Amino acid sequence: MHTISSIPKRFLFSMVLIVISSISIASEQKKQFSAQQMADAIFSVIESDRTIYTSTVVNRLQNELEIIEAHEKWQQEQALPLPAQMLRMGAERVNENNSGFSYALLSTWPINPQNKPRTEQETKALQSVEKDGKNYYGNESLDGVNYFIAAYADKATSEACVQCHNKHKDSPRDNFKLNEIMGAVVIRIPIN
Repeated sequence: MHTISSIPKRFLFSMVLIVISSISIASEQKKQFSAQQMADAIFSVIESDRTIYTSTVVNRLQNELEIIEAHEKWQQEQALPLPAQMLRMGAERVNENNSGFSYALLSTWPINPQNKPRTEQETKALQSVEKDGKNYYGNESLDGVNYFIAAYADKATSEACVQCHNKHKDSPRDNFKLNEIMGAVVIRIPIN
């Protein structure tokens, strides 16, 4: 029998394994994949896992069955991590493994200040994605390293997203709607 508290850990572990496997395959076949194709593949895994976690785990257990809540202080409250926290934990794990890329969830309206754009390119990417919902691709140089940067719309895929953002005391907005763009997943890949 699975316990509620074991779901996020297994989900995160599965997400990390899928991403690392994708990167390993892409690394072995470097000449066959462009940075954009690699970013698109990474985002596909992130977006799929995030949507499933949000709708199947959080929305179901919190909103439908009312068994357990998702909470930003999930460890202290014996709750589920918020979908944004799951994404951040996955991103931190990828960084710990020196996987050769990084990703983050960013927004023009972040609840957590860590999720605001930090570079000119991130700001440009967010503005572009929020304007038309299309993927954004570009390049930037940080500390002497050149990067391919890709940004993908992060939409409110479930009512749990909308309710959390609209009711949160630190949210700069309280009028999000289902399927509205709330920010972007930004992926950075070093290039020569």
